[in-house]
Amino acid sequence: MDDFIAGWIGGASSVVVGHPLDTVKTRLQAGKGYRNTLHCILTIYRKETVMGFFKGMSFPLASVTVYNSAVFGFFSNTQRLISKYRYGDGQHPCGMLDLTVASMLTGLMSVGLGAPVDLVKIRLQMQTQMVLAENLNLAGNVSNSSNIPLRSVDIPSQRLYRGPVHCISSILQTEGLQGLYRGAGAMILRDVPGYTLYFIPYTLFCNLLKPDATSSPHPCSIWLAGGLAGSISWVTATPADVVKSRMQADAQLQRKYKGIVHCIIQSYRSEGMQVFFRGASVNAIRGFPMSATMFLTYELSLQFLQEASRW
Repeated sequence: MDDFIAGWIGGASSVVVGHPLDTVKTRLQAGKGYRNTLHCILTIYRKETVMGFFKGMSFPLASVTVYNSAVFGFFSNTQRLISKYRYGDGQHPCGMLDLTVASMLTGLMSVGLGAPVDLVKIRLQMQTQMVLAENLNLAGNVSNSSNIPLRSVDIPSQRLYRGPVHCISSILQTEGLQGLYRGAGAMILRDVPGYTLYFIPYTLFCNLLKPDATSSPHPCSIWLAGGLAGSISWVTATPADVVKSRMQADAQLQRKYKGIVHCIIQSYRSEGMQVFFRGASVNAIRGFPMSATMFLTYELSLQFLQEASRW
């Protein structure tokens, strides 16, 4: 139970730290008109002020806390089950193979909870561009003989969704329950190897940074190990993350992609191989503080809860 509570606390802290750069990452991967990371940041700030970077944060803050609680709780309990099955003792240290299996199973489990959360977050982050695209499609369907001026159709300030609850209800009405899991296949391709390259580097770095094998890692070591693990995981997951973001941002009214393979082919044909590494620098920068905060808060909270249970 302590693992779940510590994961919940760590998840909340990581969302607050990482959401602004997550918005930039999503716009770069699924949006149009941004030349590079700096141009994207300046454009968001000029058009939407500082609040634009926190668009869609309320839902992740409420849901990612539960998501991270499940991820860290599941990972810890899976390690204990594997240790008990293989060594007869749930507290026996896991080997590299044990960690790999636990990480992959955690990644697979995470998609069931994380896919709807990610989809709603991305739809809220992208809704200004989505409305603009739909208005342009509408404008393109207006006949040349019509007296409706083009500017009367383009309303970029309009919002598709009033908030997370309205977004969920709209998706359920227009796309059904499966609409909430659009991009889940790409998310599996991202999260199964992604969590493997998240937990294993963290464990390795913690062991390397410990003064000796019997001591616990220092908080600074936890912070550094978590940050490095986050950067490694997010950079390597970028190609699958691009495909996932594009499919989840692909709203019903202007759907472009039939599936994962079609999304990959269309993206490659229109923008080249470099499109799959769009946002990689943001992922590396964002991954460090998010994961460093996540692991540090998790480990300190877990230590506090375990000590409190002994009182």
